[in-house]
Amino acid sequence: MILLREIQEQDLEALEKFSNVPGMYNLPADRELLREKILSSKASFADRVNPKSEAKFIFAAVDLSEGSGRLVGTSMIAAQHGSPESPHFYFEVGSERKFSETINTGFIHGTLKLKYDTDGPSEIGGLVIDPDYRRHEARIGRQISFVRFLFLGLHRTKFRKRVIAELLPPLNKRGQSPLWEAIGRRFTNMDYWEADQLCQKDKEFILSLFPAGTIYTSFLSAEARNSVGKVGKDTEPVVHMLKKIGFKFVNQVDPFDGGPHFWADVEELLPVRKLKHGVFAPSGSALEPEEGLLTRVHPSAGFRAVHAQGAWDGDRFSFGPDTSEEARNGAIRELGLSVGDAIAFMPYY
Repeated sequence: MILLREIQEQDLEALEKFSNVPGMYNLPADRELLREKILSSKASFADRVNPKSEAKFIFAAVDLSEGSGRLVGTSMIAAQHGSPESPHFYFEVGSERKFSETINTGFIHGTLKLKYDTDGPSEIGGLVIDPDYRRHEARIGRQISFVRFLFLGLHRTKFRKRVIAELLPPLNKRGQSPLWEAIGRRFTNMDYWEADQLCQKDKEFILSLFPAGTIYTSFLSAEARNSVGKVGKDTEPVVHMLKKIGFKFVNQVDPFDGGPHFWADVEELLPVRKLKHGVFAPSGSALEPEEGLLTRVHPSAGFRAVHAQGAWDGDRFSFGPDTSEEARNGAIRELGLSVGDAIAFMPYY
């Protein structure tokens, strides 16, 4: 079975291996930076981060089959993305119509304008799946992705009213961002990944060096122009999922690579709206079961969740009839469940 839990220091070596796999752009290939991220996440879960807006929660998917305890995926929520100290920068995507009556000719030009937000939303991101598990029957990607919405729904006061997802666009065969090569490199004289790492520490150079006026995409190469607001094939399922549960593209893209930004009101997210609270019961329900994530609600225990099939009888939750004894016992063991314990269940969508 797959256990979804808080990231731990014992996961450092596995994270480091992930960061060295080609295409793992969400993890820095730096052991000390990874260690800092783990420690920051532990402090966030323990509510020891001040100010609370700087909290970052990293979730781990762990394969418990055959006692391996192998880390197979991660995801993240940041309490706030965009503050006076570290603004949320983006390009606003628009258009401008030009027409000449003299020659009876007109054009519609695409435009990009640098904007920033110092009172930003919460952010979901950091989705990483072990390449060996991307087509696993347990659908690791769905579990490690949806666990973020389960945590959002359980801890609304820790997060903002709105949430953003920044997605990576398609990169060229050299692993470069066409938009960065067309704009970012010309105004900073920096490599994309070098600038991305610097951005984790200090964003001052963006405001100081990037063009402040309107950028006409007509002047960009076709490759750069066509990358704005697009995602790679591997990310297309993520876009489909985000749209399905309530996210929308709002004509904002990353100023480095042109990847699209999707926004949603947390309270309007389908998984958050459908999150149910109740108590654990041993006997099954006659109602039709549904699949989702199950967690025990315990204020002093660390966060843990598992995939489950279950049904409700009033406020009583029980495992569905198709749940194997192994899966049932594993969930009870890993969550520390006893009859009558408070639980929360979030169905998939």
